[in-house]
Formats: sequence, C-alpha cells, structure tokens
Amino acid sequence: MTATWKIELIPVPVTDVDRAKAFYEKIGFTADHDHKVHDGLRFVQLMPPGSACSIVLGDGITEKTPGSQEIQIVVPDAHEARQHLLDAGVEAGDVDQQPWGTFVYFRDPDGNSWSLQAIEARPQG
Repeated sequence: MTATWKIELIPVPVTDVDRAKAFYEKIGFTADHDHKVHDGLRFVQLMPPGSACSIVLGDGITEKTPGSQEIQIVVPDAHEARQHLLDAGVEAGDVDQQPWGTFVYFRDPDGNSWSLQAIEARPQG
C-alpha cells in the first residue's frame, strides 16, 4: 500500500522577499513563518486561502530564477477569483473558458505566473 503523499510547500523565487510577501498578503495569503535562519537565508512561508499547501519565499531557498515558477491552484469560481485580484490592485487576465475548466492568469511582481482554475462539472454518461 502506498503511503499518503501530500504537496505541502512550493518554492517561489523572488528578488525582494518583503515586496513579494506584501503582494501575496494583499491577495489573501497568510504568513505562517517569517524567519531569518542565518545571513543569506530568510524563510517566509505563506498559505493561500483554504489551501493545504504553502509557498515559500526567501533568499537562498531555491536556485530557480525569479519569475520562472509556474503554479496552478483550484478555486471555486474563476470570475470571483478574478474580481478579488482586481479589487486588490492586481492585474489579471480575462476569464479563459476551456472544456476542462475556467481559468484566470496573473503574475507576481517578479513575473512568477499563476493560473487559477475553476473545474467545471462534467456531464455524466
């Protein structure tokens, strides 16, 4: 039997941890941790609303280039999620309707891209 596997932390490379933290808090992420481990390593963990998986920002957390991360999360309603982003002053694309779901795209200040997907109910049969 396979043990339960859970994704609990995704690194997001950024150039300015304070700016990124403020951005993510502005759109509703909550800070779980903000700790300077040592010079050159600060660990900032933020949780998206209703998620069981956090993101981590920080100097020395990942070797990926800022702006290179792509993350997709599921939301109940893409239209409401888009409006939430716009109300927070975040530039978000138009709602993109696909056969497998409805999407909204945005980027953080470093260019990391986010896709918000509302999964559409599939017809039975």
